[in-house]
Amino acid sequence: MSSLSRELVFLILQFLDEEKFKETVHKLEQESGFFFNMKYFEDEVHNGNWDEVERYLSGFTKVDDNRYSMKIFFEIRKQKYLEALDKLDRSKAVDILVKDLKVFASFNEELFKEITQLLTLENFRENEQLSKYGDTKSARVIMLVELKKLIEANPLFRDKLQFPNLKSSRLRTLINQSLNWQHQLCKNPRPNPDIKTLFIDHSCGQPNGARAPSPANNPLLGSLPKAGGFPPLGAHGPFQPTPAPVPASLAGWMSNPPAVTHPAVSGGGIGLGGPPIPATLKHPRTPPTNPSMDYPSGDLEHASKRRAMGISDEVNLPVNVLPAAFPSHGHSQAFSAPDDLPKNVARTLNQGSSPMSMDFHPIQQTLLLVGTNVGDITLWEVGSRERLVLRNFKLWNLGSCSMSLQSSLLKDPGVSANRIIWSPDGSLFGVAFSRQIVQIYSYHGGNDVRQHLQIDAHDGGVNDLAFSHPNKQLCVITCGDDKTIKVWDAVTGTKQYTFEGHEAPVYSVCPHFKENIHFVFSTALDGKIKAWLYDNLGSRVDYDAPGRYCTTMAYSADGTRLFSCGTSKEGESHIVEWNESEGAVKRTYQGFRKRSLGVVQFDTTKNRYLAAGDDFSIKFWDMDNVQLLTSIDAENLPPLPRIRFNKDGTLLAVSANENGIKILANSDGLRLLRGFENISHDASRASDTVTKPTINAISAAASTATASAGLADRVASVVTIPGMLYQNGDARGFGDVKPRITEETNDKSKIWKLTEISDLSQCRSLKLPENLRVTKISRLIYTNAGNAILALASNAIHLLWKWPRNERNSSSKATASVSPQLWQPSSGILMTNDVADSNPEDGVPCFALSKNDSYVMSASGGKISLFNMMTFKTMTTFMPPPPAATFLAFHPQDNNIIAIGMDDSTIQIYNVRVDEVKSKLKGHSKRITGLAFSHVLNVLVSSGADAQLCVWNSDGWEKQKTRFLPIPAGRTPTAQSDTRVQFHQDQTHFLVVHETQLAIYEATKLECVKQWVPGESAAPISHATFSCDSQLVYASFLDATVCVFTAANLRLRCRISPAAYLSPSLCNSNVHPLVIAAHPQEANQFALGLSDGGVHVFEPLESEGKWGVPPPVENGSASSMPATPSVGASGSTDQPQR
Repeated sequence: MSSLSRELVFLILQFLDEEKFKETVHKLEQESGFFFNMKYFEDEVHNGNWDEVERYLSGFTKVDDNRYSMKIFFEIRKQKYLEALDKLDRSKAVDILVKDLKVFASFNEELFKEITQLLTLENFRENEQLSKYGDTKSARVIMLVELKKLIEANPLFRDKLQFPNLKSSRLRTLINQSLNWQHQLCKNPRPNPDIKTLFIDHSCGQPNGARAPSPANNPLLGSLPKAGGFPPLGAHGPFQPTPAPVPASLAGWMSNPPAVTHPAVSGGGIGLGGPPIPATLKHPRTPPTNPSMDYPSGDLEHASKRRAMGISDEVNLPVNVLPAAFPSHGHSQAFSAPDDLPKNVARTLNQGSSPMSMDFHPIQQTLLLVGTNVGDITLWEVGSRERLVLRNFKLWNLGSCSMSLQSSLLKDPGVSANRIIWSPDGSLFGVAFSRQIVQIYSYHGGNDVRQHLQIDAHDGGVNDLAFSHPNKQLCVITCGDDKTIKVWDAVTGTKQYTFEGHEAPVYSVCPHFKENIHFVFSTALDGKIKAWLYDNLGSRVDYDAPGRYCTTMAYSADGTRLFSCGTSKEGESHIVEWNESEGAVKRTYQGFRKRSLGVVQFDTTKNRYLAAGDDFSIKFWDMDNVQLLTSIDAENLPPLPRIRFNKDGTLLAVSANENGIKILANSDGLRLLRGFENISHDASRASDTVTKPTINAISAAASTATASAGLADRVASVVTIPGMLYQNGDARGFGDVKPRITEETNDKSKIWKLTEISDLSQCRSLKLPENLRVTKISRLIYTNAGNAILALASNAIHLLWKWPRNERNSSSKATASVSPQLWQPSSGILMTNDVADSNPEDGVPCFALSKNDSYVMSASGGKISLFNMMTFKTMTTFMPPPPAATFLAFHPQDNNIIAIGMDDSTIQIYNVRVDEVKSKLKGHSKRITGLAFSHVLNVLVSSGADAQLCVWNSDGWEKQKTRFLPIPAGRTPTAQSDTRVQFHQDQTHFLVVHETQLAIYEATKLECVKQWVPGESAAPISHATFSCDSQLVYASFLDATVCVFTAANLRLRCRISPAAYLSPSLCNSNVHPLVIAAHPQEANQFALGLSDGGVHVFEPLESEGKWGVPPPVENGSASSMPATPSVGASGSTDQPQR
């Protein structure tokens, strides 16, 4: 059979399984022999369906194929024989003996005789080898363990135990694509064609109405056979369900069953006695399942608003014929190829001493802390390969240390950093040393690390350290050789609790909380696991870890799954997942092949992967599969590399030989690091200019390394890199953007001059094709793919411009060099918002685009509408006014959740899939004009027409901070002045846009770190936005001027006058930009939406490559700048920045 025919069988298997043709599925599995369904086989063995068990096996092997097959059949038939004897059904036993077991007599005649003699016994348990035979159920379980080992070892089953990785409903998708293509070939394609058969090619009849393609989500086969039984074809729809975490308690951990053993696979000869009874059978592991999701289905023309669906990323034609089906339990076992694992060595760092512990900063995810075997502490910026901080071990206050510590250090001054870790917000980090001491440092950005606390924590070594927030108070948890766990106040260093009960040195701690209950797991060198609440009432748990020696524990990032990794004294390593509710091992991961001479370290990432350093490599597992996923040899690694992921799982730090550290990256991680290569290039070009710091310095430390002492004093508190300027801080966020042309460093011999663009020849600009029905562009956005622009006009009509792929534009990306098409489906319909009974010009327009560009959610004073971007059809409407929606934002992690700003000053957190308002946030006094999520800080920032900023926790939706925007003196904003917010790429700072100012705020403290104010006679700001890499700010003004600022310091670098893009007649009118949008990948491209309905795209000249050059930093201070020309009337000046 050809490879494609074989794959077709798998597609049919998936289809049959999704349609619940269970018997047919397993019949095809058996007849084709392509996939052995171990779950089905287990069920049949448990149920004692021996005829079906052998029939199913016969599709894959015969009795005499090899010794593994012979033993498989012998164990099954022996069990069937013993069960007949146990029921005293001797006639059936004789029948089994003659028909089934006699075949083995030719291989082992003595064994057959011994089996026959069992007929003469009153109870076959009188046979010594069968004396431990229990009841039927337990005997089947024991036998099944042996059968699974034999099957996995049998070469005939190789490559047949894993179902291929298929997206759900793959066969349906292929049929959809075929019918899409057939429909496209119709001479007169009808709207909503009624396809009643797949037996012949589809062809529309003569037209009987307007010509239109079918909607992408309209099933053409009529009503659904199973209501609600099919999910969307893809995983990128706007309303994907999020599985709710399952609460777990410590109750199940109270028992103490025997430790799990792991008997080896036996390929030996067949025998009368059963296989040894492993301890796993007393707590049998339940195979993982994928619980059915409540995905919606069906014709979206008639579906309720809670059942809006996604579109498969495989289908880009406008017909979707077959509904997709549920993910299958039996045929969804495979996982996707691990392309998102960090596998490429991107950086190699020379630490100088052997790394013992590493940790990435929780927010600035290219900052790496390292603690070494000689007690050194190092802070690396791995992007630039710069060592920001190096601290050798020393006692801060020797007099406050115990005499035992002082005397031990005199005898042996050697100290190792056993653990180094950041606090949850990255403002502190702690170091646990091998000699009694814990040191806590505070971090203030860049190379600013300060001593905070030194604690003489334990008698002997401190083996582990962690931060926790019980009672909403930051604490430090330590454990040590004195067999105790201690909890300390992270601010004062006061000891709050001491947990005693371990009988061996405590090796690790793992704090966590569930259902508002905070607790701490601890492990000791005798393999005991205990759990503690924050009281002095003793351990709630006493349990044995696999290996019974050094064990560490860790939760998945979402806190729902618990894992441990340990190495026994004999060097055998184990990674397991725990069932918290039962206190039992849920699954044991396989792949440790050699005994180690040390302790294996492990880590988790993305709620999906486990990793461990073992056997000179890094090994990865999918959390849902016990088999080793992949192993990466990064070269020159020690036998047991130490590893640590950053928060997003894009980078992996790995200890290397010769005191090195390797940074592995996936594609996102490589892009993150690539941004620093451009910065480093700038820094190297500027190395000759040492009399003033450059805009492109990586940190103040780098700037001052070669500067005079007086200059160092002036710049020590300012850290500046492209993208942002902070007091005592720095930004390190670079996303998925095209590398920019680096900015030139200004040297003393050059006089900086603002770049003025006042003529069409000085930049590339393009006016997009117009729609005469539109008079004013109210909202504007690029699609996430960067190949189209979507606008919402004041009359509630949407416009979509798409760039074609041709010789002049091979990428089909938006550009000012090629004119796009004002796109419409052939039906002629427009995406038009509901406007209720009011004048649409009176409504506040707002929209939000889904991540895959398939849907736009939009409102213009009436109901919120959800449109299909391919067909322009209205998929659903919801939330009729009053109040009316004024701003929309998708939750960054869950497209089911949207934040909706309302004109009554509230914010509604709405779950579209279940049609329910989850929370209603109150804090503003006027309508909401801006919303922005930070997925790093887990906050929502809101702004309103009241010029107020609010920060909300996006987990519980509590209001954290609020602040009113200070209005500059002499400026009176209009009554309905908008305040907009947009997060910087570092996700910790955000841009605030108001008609009177631009400002950069730090989100955690809600403090303004930079502000720009136009001159008193200047025109108000109409809109502004970050460039896609957050290094520029584009701003438009009501006098039609456009300005480009360097985001690091909000310094004006380029000004575009109206004459550069408007005709002379329009320059003298009141036409001006209302909205500005930045290209999602091209940092130097932006678009304007004008008050006359026009849209213009701007790019710098190819010879320039960028918008002007940044102004110099005068006198070593980024904030002490000369006045620049005003945006407004000539002669006025800017207000100084803060």
